[in-house]
Parts: sequence; C-alpha cells; structure tokens
Amino acid sequence: MAEPYSQNGDLAALSADTDPVRFNWFRSISLTARILAVNLLPLAFLGGGIFYLDGYRAQLLDERYKLARIEAQITAEALAGATRERQEALLIQIGKEQKMRLRMFDAEGNLWADSFALDEPSFSFADTSRDDWSQKFAQTLDKIVDTVVSAEPVPDYIEPESDTADAWPELVRAREEGVSQIELRDWPDGTPVITAAAPVGLIGATLLTTRNAVDITEAVRSARSTLGIAVLLALTGSILLSLYMARTIVGPLRTLSKAAIRVRLGRERGVEVPRLPDRHDEIGLLARAVSDMTEALRERIDAVEHFAADVAHEIKNPLASLRSAIESLARVDDPELRKQLTDIASHDVRRLDRLITEIADASRIDAELSRATFEEMDLTAITKAIIDRRAYRSVNDERRVELSHPIGKAMVRGVPERLERVIENLLDNAVSFSPPSGVISAAISVDDTCVSLTVSDQGQGIPADAREKIFTRFHSDRPDGEDFGNHSGLGLAIARTIADAHDGTLTAIDRPDGQDGACLLLRLPRISPRVF
Repeated sequence: MAEPYSQNGDLAALSADTDPVRFNWFRSISLTARILAVNLLPLAFLGGGIFYLDGYRAQLLDERYKLARIEAQITAEALAGATRERQEALLIQIGKEQKMRLRMFDAEGNLWADSFALDEPSFSFADTSRDDWSQKFAQTLDKIVDTVVSAEPVPDYIEPESDTADAWPELVRAREEGVSQIELRDWPDGTPVITAAAPVGLIGATLLTTRNAVDITEAVRSARSTLGIAVLLALTGSILLSLYMARTIVGPLRTLSKAAIRVRLGRERGVEVPRLPDRHDEIGLLARAVSDMTEALRERIDAVEHFAADVAHEIKNPLASLRSAIESLARVDDPELRKQLTDIASHDVRRLDRLITEIADASRIDAELSRATFEEMDLTAITKAIIDRRAYRSVNDERRVELSHPIGKAMVRGVPERLERVIENLLDNAVSFSPPSGVISAAISVDDTCVSLTVSDQGQGIPADAREKIFTRFHSDRPDGEDFGNHSGLGLAIARTIADAHDGTLTAIDRPDGQDGACLLLRLPRISPRVF
C-alpha cells in the first residue's frame, strides 16, 4: 500500500491546518464511506417509515373503535324489546355477517345467550404454537416498533373463567354508567381484539361484542412488508451504485495519488501519470492536469539541472582566463606585457560580475513574477521613455532608433520594470547586430486582442533553423568585431521568460518590410483603457 499523502507536511496536513477543527473527523473518513453514507442516508429515513406505520395502525384502530361502538349501540337497540327467539336469531345473524362474537347478559349479570354457542363461530383466534418463521418475525417486528415508538402497553386478551358480566370491566362500566364502553386487548400473535359493551333496554340487560381485528394486523404488516421490500431493493441498488461510483472515482484517484507519491519521492523517474483519455469528466480533467503538471515539473527540474551545468561551464571560462593572467603576472617583468595581463584580468572580473548578475536575475525572475502585482500601463509610453533615455545616455553606439505607433494608447497589464527589461534587451540585441550608423526600427501595433512590438535591425538576420536557439540560456552568437565576453547569452532568454509570465510571446520573425536583418516580435494581451 502506498504511504499516506499526509506525511511530511503534504496536502492533508495543509488541509488540517486550514479547515475548521469541527470538520476534521469527517475529512478523515474515506471517500468510499462518504459516498455510501450520502446515498444510504435517505434510505435510512425511508426505512424509518416502517416504524411510523404505527400511526397508520392507530388510525385504523380509532376508526374501528367508532365502528364497534356504533355496532354495539345499533345491535343493542335491535335486541331491546325483541322476544328471546328473535334476540337469538339476531345474535346469530349479526355475528355471521360482521364476524363478531355477541353475548347477552341479563339484569343479574348472568350469561344467557352466546352467538358462538348458538351457531358455528364466525371467527377463530390464531394458534400461536403453529406459527412459522415469517409470522414470528412479524410478531418480533411489531414488538420492536412498539418499543421504538413507546406505544402504550395493551393487556392480553384472555377469556375469563366466569360467565358473568362482572368478569368484563367494560360490562361493569356500561351497567353503571348506562352508556356503551370500548376495550382494546391483544391476542398473543399481536392481533388487536376489540370488545364493546352496551346496555340493552331498560331492564338492566347488557350486550358484549368481540371482534378479532385480524384485518388491521394484516393491513399493517402488508404495508410494512411492501415498504421493507422496497427499502431492501433500494438499499441493494444504492449500495451497488455507491460501490460503482466509488470504484470509478476512488480507483483513479488512488492511482493518481500513488503516481504522484512516486514522482514526489523521486522514484521511478520514468513513471507516467495516467492521463485517463477515456474519461471526459472531472476525474479525467484532474488526471490530465496532474499529468501536465508532472511533465512541467520534470521539465523545470531538467532546466534547473541544465542551467546549473551551463552556469558552471560559463563561469569556468573567465575563471580559467583570470587564473592564467594572475599566475603569469608573477613571472613577467615586461611592463607592457604586465599591462596586457592586468587588462585581461580586469576584463575577466567584469565579465564574471556581469555573468553572475545576469545569472542571479535569471534565477529569481520566475519567483518574483509569480508574486508580483500586475498593473495597467501604456506600452507606447514605456517604449518612448526607454528610447529617449537611451538616446540621452548615448548607449546606442551611434545607431538611431525610430519608433512608429498608432494613435492612442496600447494598454497592457504587467510589471513595468520587467517589461522595460524586455524592451531594453531587444534594443541591446538590435544595437549589437546593427552596422555603425544603422537604423533600428521599433513598431507598435494594436488589434482586438493583442498589442505587438517589433524591433528590427539591419544586421545579417537570423536563419530560420536558429530562431529558437537564440532564446536558450547562454546562447551567444555575436557579430564579428564585438569584444568577447561583453554578453552573457541570457538577455533574450530572460526576455522570453518575462513575456511568458505576462501571458505573451516573444519570437523571431522575418522583417515585415522584407529587408535584411533580424526582427523580434513581442505580443502581449491587450486590455481596453479605462474610461473615467
């Protein structure tokens, strides 16, 4: 298993420092677990509906209470004043039609008529000793639901041993209060048993009805089973989909993480960060971004290594010359020769100083530009100021610089000092290659998106196959007659680095007028000038 990405102060540690502490526990959970949790949470609420079906059961019981009370009252009114034979016939008929057990008690509370004794019973209670696993599971679920919702305990239904009215509390209350009474009990299998007592006539007789509300139990359990199956199917589908999503997301992320760790540790330099070309989603974008970033990092590391080797090589040359001159001074007595050696040493020192300054500037320029604040500026005004300043200081060696530009401002965004450095380097390069009393042409043009600056000289020009080499560090192809060591070969390389940092380009092209000579083109994104 790859080492965690949070070691040695990596991204996870940074996240822990910047994120609120209260979220750290959540961020420590794996992405797979989070996907599962997010997808399963709604199902958990749906599953909770199984428990809240108790409200559905309570509503059914409430309706059945009302029905039982009405049935008892209507039956009692029908029995009042009827002959005994008629009462017995009504007890049998109503018991069969309504699937109830009806019992009549006289004024002394003695049982004198029972629909189950007069005819075949219209219902029977379930024998719990023969329940199968599904029935036992349903009964257990009923008990769990009652416990979760804190349902009121319901007494068990037990047939009293005595056949008198005093054995039934609801009958006692009905006789004392003269109104119908309802009582709820449970059969051992969880089925509600509803009894209703009502006075019959004015002679003290009472009626007791008993209903086995097995339909309520069946309706609630059927609803629970349907909901449970739906939740189970949805749960299975959600888990499979979550695992699929986790595999399509977490798998590539782990692959990218392992590759990034190997790159970070410097192992397997040739390791390829997968680009996932078949993925057109955010994971694919991330993979390609990480791959491009890794490639850019490798190029930067290679450039640094090459730069260090080039620096060592470039410094060794003047150092060797300086060492040779100094060592020779001790053995030379001729004043003229000693002066030549002293001049060589002084030249080498200046060359080293210039080289070290250019190298230091080239090394820090990227970091400085990454932190710099860009400003809006007029490239025409900057170029004019530089040309005037160079003419005043006479640094063009009798070359004349001519500037052409459109009317109005050529607005760009950048760091003024750095863009001035680019223009200075382009003009220095043109001065070096232009013949004495030559003309250097600078031209600024503006289109919808870019501001362009071209600097053209009247030298020999740049061959097409060498136009990219001139921007490499320490490349120095100087004109004939120029003192050796006056240029470090970093000027154009620094200029291109600054142009790239400003989202621009610096290239070598043919002169627009078709004449001989080199032409360097700087292009920068244009911005519209602000109107105040």
